[in-house]
Amino acid sequence: LSTKASSRSILSALASKVKRVNLRYERFLERTFPRFYILYSTFTKGMQALFLEVKEVRKIKSKMSRQRLSIQQLPYREMERLRQVRRWARHRLGATGQFRRDVIKAIPIGIIAIPPFANFLVIVLMYFFPRQLLIRYFWTPNQQVEFLDAYDAIRRDSYPDVVESLALAARSLPEPQLQRRLQQLCVEVQRGSQPRVAELYAVRSLFLGSPLGLNKLQVSHVKALSQVLFLTPHLPAFFLRRRLLSHVLEIRHLDRAMLRLGLGQLSEEELKAACYLRGLNSTHLGMSECRAWLEQWLGLSCKLEASEVSLLANSMVLLSLNYV
Repeated sequence: LSTKASSRSILSALASKVKRVNLRYERFLERTFPRFYILYSTFTKGMQALFLEVKEVRKIKSKMSRQRLSIQQLPYREMERLRQVRRWARHRLGATGQFRRDVIKAIPIGIIAIPPFANFLVIVLMYFFPRQLLIRYFWTPNQQVEFLDAYDAIRRDSYPDVVESLALAARSLPEPQLQRRLQQLCVEVQRGSQPRVAELYAVRSLFLGSPLGLNKLQVSHVKALSQVLFLTPHLPAFFLRRRLLSHVLEIRHLDRAMLRLGLGQLSEEELKAACYLRGLNSTHLGMSECRAWLEQWLGLSCKLEASEVSLLANSMVLLSLNYV
């Protein structure tokens, strides 16, 4: 017992000494190299956040297993936490789930940082190749805004294609009155207006069958919607449709969980992340603007049936293209 107590005492003293040395090292960096210190601080906080997320995901998975819960039965925050890990085997968000990709990318970064002061090398990588080599945990606040803007600019290139595809499909609709409604709606969006939720809901029946049902859309239309959702468009049509349906249904489940929680319970960061996921670049919007847009979105999403998700997918563009 005394040997074990002595070992624990030695380890505790060693850990305490390492902590003091590390604090001095951080103060030195902060005083001498303030810009460098920002990168260093971002790296250390990023590693802590990544490990905490891994731990939290395992805890949620364990809870689901013990209580025999489906993901739709989870509270909003737990459902959102699992959003990017739920279907690793089904190759979500490109080749793999985003969370899995984050973990894989983080492994070499973690290994590089193990030797004493080797995090200098990591910080060099952060400085020169932040978006290419590092995951979101290691981005500075300014980089997060910059990179989210960059990704949004890429997906927004497909927004006019989605509206144009809707306008073309509307020409072959069998119901003249609803056809005119949808064509007018597309024209107004192309001219810079944002449609009202009631206008979108009024044409929901058009999105059940041909040509606007998710399984009936033209391949070019499906590819454009895939880019809106950050899904690769370079797959056979069958896989594109299946992955698009899966992703939009998942957002629909999240919407219902969010409505149960209440928008007033969400932090600014959660509001912005929710808007961004649903097609709106929220990096430069305030809480009130994000909440107002989400109220519109939920007003549509939570009234639509699962069979009407094609309208929900297209509404990611229609509701966000000309917002503020």
